[in-house]
Amino acid sequence: MNKIITISREFGSGGREIGKRLAEKLNFAYYDSEIINLLTKETGKTEEYIENISENGIYPYAFQFAKSFSMYSKIQKDQTKILVAQQKILKQIAEKGNCVIVGRGADVILKSYNPMNIFVYANTESKIMRCKNKRNDELLTDNELEKKIKDIDKERIEYHNIISNLDWGKKENYHLCINTSNLNIKDIISPLAKYIEKYFGRDK
Repeated sequence: MNKIITISREFGSGGREIGKRLAEKLNFAYYDSEIINLLTKETGKTEEYIENISENGIYPYAFQFAKSFSMYSKIQKDQTKILVAQQKILKQIAEKGNCVIVGRGADVILKSYNPMNIFVYANTESKIMRCKNKRNDELLTDNELEKKIKDIDKERIEYHNIISNLDWGKKENYHLCINTSNLNIKDIISPLAKYIEKYFGRDK
C-alpha cells in the first residue's frame, strides 16, 4: 500500500511548509493547491469558489453569499458536487503513489488507506509572526491577524465536523502532533522525516 501523509494544521502554524519540505525530503508527491486545480477541471468552478468550499466551511459559506432561498439551494448543490469530486480526486491521488496531502479533510476521507495523520499547531504569537512574514498579511495589525487566524480555524473545524464525528485538533485523532511555536521549520524536517520512515517501517 502507498505511504500517505496527511497534514492538518492551524492557520499560521507552518503546516503547509512542513508538508512541502517533507515531500521534498522523502521524495513523495505533494498536493495542496494542486487539488484545487484538479477540482476546477472536474467541476468547471473557479479556483476562488472552490477554495472557499473545499476546506473553509461549507453551508456557512452558502448562507453568507446567497440572497434568496433558490440561490442558497443552488450553492448548496454546487457545494455537494465539489465535495463529491474532492473525495474522488483524493482517492485517485492516494492510488497513484507515496504522497503528502495538506488539508481537505484527507485524514478522514482517506481513512481506509491507513495514512499517517499529522496535526500542526502553535501558540498565537508564533502564528501571528508567521503570518506577518507572508507578503499578503504584512499590512494587517496583530489584532487583525489574530482574528483572521481564529476565523479560518473556526471554518476548518466546521468543515471537519461535517465530514467526521472526530474532534479536529484533538491529539487522540492523529498519529503525530507538532508544536511549531518558536521553531524554524527547516530545522525539524530531517528528524521528522526519520520518524516518519520509522513509522511506516514499524510492521516490517
